[in-house]
Amino acid sequence: MSDSTPQLILGCPLWAEPAWRGALYSSGADADQRLYEYSRVFAAVEGNTTFYALPGPEVVARWAELLPAQFHFCAKLPREVSHADRLDARRPELLQFFQRMAPLEQRLGPVWLQLPARVGPQQLDQLVWFLDALPADYPYAVEVRHLDFFRKDDNEQQLNRILHERGIERIMFDSRGLFASSATDAATLDAQSRKPRLPVHAVALTDRPTVRFTGGMDNAASLQWLEPWLGKCAQWLSEGRRPILFMHTPDNRLAPELARLFHARLQQQLPALPPMPAWPGELQELEKPQQGGLF
Repeated sequence: MSDSTPQLILGCPLWAEPAWRGALYSSGADADQRLYEYSRVFAAVEGNTTFYALPGPEVVARWAELLPAQFHFCAKLPREVSHADRLDARRPELLQFFQRMAPLEQRLGPVWLQLPARVGPQQLDQLVWFLDALPADYPYAVEVRHLDFFRKDDNEQQLNRILHERGIERIMFDSRGLFASSATDAATLDAQSRKPRLPVHAVALTDRPTVRFTGGMDNAASLQWLEPWLGKCAQWLSEGRRPILFMHTPDNRLAPELARLFHARLQQQLPALPPMPAWPGELQELEKPQQGGLF
């Protein structure tokens, strides 16, 4: 792929959703095969598991064997680090995180620091000290949830400046599609109760602007809320950036298909955008021998 080829990085919140069997990945795929097949279609995944607990060394080593060299494993820093009373780069959990995830090498990152809503402008000095103490081997991205970082005032400008000066991206979380849904199924209601509802400010501080989009259970309706991101992604790609987009749906059963629909719409605007790879599970179905008729 040449440097002039648009490079969109699409992903989902996970790779091992059982409902994707026979579509995204083949019906008989085990855990390793699911990750392998997922990573041949998508170029990134959200590493949510590291927020709660670190995987074993043998698991990370296996991931490193299975994932392509250009894959983006966007692991979250442990909650003991990001949600502690004070951001402290000396916490042993931070050192353990980087030691454990090191086998992924260049596949690790951008590493995410997801801050709770109570971390606001008063903690910016802590944030600066923490970011400056992080290992320089990996790219990083920060997600904030305090409303004072969404008012387009000095506080938000200061945050953006701090991140930009350090080459760190600010994650954009767009849940408008989810909260616009009037569906009353259990998955939608659960997602609406858990997901943050914040203003959406499209900002690119590095060459990898990062968007987490959460829609409802109707992908056609979600595409309407994704419409502005088509233009924004086209702009970023024309600037030589490599935007990272993660597609969520309430139970994530429809997330891969939403990503594929978005990619197809973007390709209409940018014919030079490489096609999304075929899904292994669908190829498997096509390759099954067809039973002939009686005549």
